[in-house]
Amino acid sequence: MCPIPYYTMIRKSKEKIYFRLKLVMYAEKHGVKPCARDFNTTPKTVRKWVKRYKFQGYNGLEEKSKAPHNIPHKIKPELEKEIIKYKKSLPSWGALRLKRDFDLPCSEKVISRVYKKNNLTKIKRKNHQTKNDLREMKRAWKLFSHNQIDTKDLIDIPEYFIQMRMFDLPKVQYTYREVVSGLQFTGFACERSLTNSKIFVQKIKEHLVKCNVHLKNSIWQTDNGSEFIGSWNAKNKSIFTKAIEDNTPNCIHQTIPPGAHRWQADVETVHRLIEDEFYEVENFTSKKDFSQKITAYQYFFNAVRPNSYKGGKTPLEIIQEREPTIDPKIVLLPPISLDDEFEKLYTKLDPEKIATGGYHLPSYP
Repeated sequence: MCPIPYYTMIRKSKEKIYFRLKLVMYAEKHGVKPCARDFNTTPKTVRKWVKRYKFQGYNGLEEKSKAPHNIPHKIKPELEKEIIKYKKSLPSWGALRLKRDFDLPCSEKVISRVYKKNNLTKIKRKNHQTKNDLREMKRAWKLFSHNQIDTKDLIDIPEYFIQMRMFDLPKVQYTYREVVSGLQFTGFACERSLTNSKIFVQKIKEHLVKCNVHLKNSIWQTDNGSEFIGSWNAKNKSIFTKAIEDNTPNCIHQTIPPGAHRWQADVETVHRLIEDEFYEVENFTSKKDFSQKITAYQYFFNAVRPNSYKGGKTPLEIIQEREPTIDPKIVLLPPISLDDEFEKLYTKLDPEKIATGGYHLPSYP
């Protein structure tokens, strides 16, 4: 009846129970040995399924587990409970660390099996989920409580480099960004320096205060560049730090841990956007032309351009929703020419000392 061996048929069959049922029905009608001969199996196998069907019915034809009833090397229930307790209290720890730190008397595979069986495996969040969580956290911050400042080299932008050399355009961009609203301000200079950083942050603070922004208890974050902290082994606060913290209650200059560039993600995002949307697409004919175009772009960014990561709103819209008392003209601070501002400060010094030179040459303000 069945030229294919019984065990081969069972392995390949998707309806194993139905095939066994046919075997049992044939055995009851024709006998055990003729059934074994026709189904190409042994009488012992036929008797097994006939007996199971007789006592358990249709469900008796299902495959039973062949696992041993007694496992001599199985861990004790007390140890399993201990592993579960540690995993629940430290969900991010893996089997290796649990075994090492708590000196558990079993292998890593056993520990992994225990917390997998109890659904304690921690699913790692994907990158976009982490970003979404951070955005929600930032939305809950108070407006202007977190501010970031950074610098950007412009000489490594191919589309800008030739124009920079032709028209003597700025080589360094100073960038300020308010984390909650995304408001940005820029400054430009021919070099990075502590003096330029001080002038930049002073101008930003003056503008914010003028527009009714309260900077009390605010944090101003930068990296550890010398243009912000001065010398790496300086024992006193830099003039940049003093410009932030002086005359403002509980205003703090905070630096990121060395190498932790992601802490500056908000201001670094601005650098990427301005390179894609401005430097790579605009052509300049002079310093004046550059100044006009960068001013137009900054006004566009703050007042017109919606930010998809901030609910499709512009920085101005977010500021007006969160703090209606802030003057809408806050977005109208033009990009700051730090070289010009330094020149103004320099000309205010005593001209006799400037003319003398030598040791009487005035220090940078």
